[in-house]
Amino acid sequence: MLKLSLNNTPKKLGYFMPAEWELHDAIWLSWPHDPITFPHRVEKVEKTYGEIIKALRPGEKVNLLVKDSAMKQRAQDILKQSGANPDEIAFHIYDYADVWFRDYGPIFLVNKKSGGLAMSHWIFNAWGGKYETLMPDTHIPEFINRSMNIPCFTPGIVLEGGSIDVNGKGTLLTTEQCLLNKNRNPHLNKSGIEEYLREYLGVTHIIWLKNGIEGDDTDGHIDDIARFVNPSTVLCAYEENRNDINYPILHENYEILLHAKDQNGNRLNVIKLPMPGAVSDAEGALPASYANFYIGNTVVLVPVFGHKNDVKALDIIQQQFPERKIVGINCSDLVYGLGTLHCISQQQPKA
Repeated sequence: MLKLSLNNTPKKLGYFMPAEWELHDAIWLSWPHDPITFPHRVEKVEKTYGEIIKALRPGEKVNLLVKDSAMKQRAQDILKQSGANPDEIAFHIYDYADVWFRDYGPIFLVNKKSGGLAMSHWIFNAWGGKYETLMPDTHIPEFINRSMNIPCFTPGIVLEGGSIDVNGKGTLLTTEQCLLNKNRNPHLNKSGIEEYLREYLGVTHIIWLKNGIEGDDTDGHIDDIARFVNPSTVLCAYEENRNDINYPILHENYEILLHAKDQNGNRLNVIKLPMPGAVSDAEGALPASYANFYIGNTVVLVPVFGHKNDVKALDIIQQQFPERKIVGINCSDLVYGLGTLHCISQQQPKA
């Protein structure tokens, strides 16, 4: 087993990962371009990005990766058509492979004492080696830090941002299916993984759910099944239809959360979040979930799919964020890439 060096880890230096609802300086995104990821849908997904950026822009800075100057111009044109001002967007030219910034981008940290900003750069192996052409995106944090020039911690193990969720007070949510998968860190057991999470994200307590939803090629990312919305409340994806393939999976996770406790030993407030029914393509189920929302400074962007539960999900999320505008973004095309709003984004907290 790899021995973790505890010298000068983020935790030792006073850094931690803030909750997503805390104030951001910016959001990071990558412009969509790959027809393999979005078959016959790239143009539709580009328009979806226009809607996303228009909704986010008044509340926080948007950092946007584009592959070259031609893509920058195309993005600017589509943003104009969407009603967003491209002059307000910070473009960064880099030859990236795909859009899943949550998983390959840096996880930003804030120092409890100084307020300074840092980043953690984990290894991205394309969800257990599933997509060879996407593996070079593991270098994106290095590219970003060449301009930001902030402390950068490198744990040296595989971890994707979509596999964890934190309440900012010490508790982290994750799944056994993902973090204990032998295609990530076969040299580490559960206690070894927990030590890395504590030392490099500044958490003190970890809640392990079991499995993710059907069609999720990430091996059970938490951001499709359970999300903190305040330090003591979790929205938990729940399928009411007992004949649905996701019913036993989500029921088990819900029961675990009902009995789970936070970093202070207190029970959590667990609220069911409905599922959008079966969304699929010719190859099978797609990982459509309302839990893949993004919490911005002034808005919460929620994926919707033209299902009767869209309105119910938006209402439940609105109740948790009364001071923010809830914006439903139709992700019927985006989900063909096997992810939606949270998967494509990464928040940069205000230091």
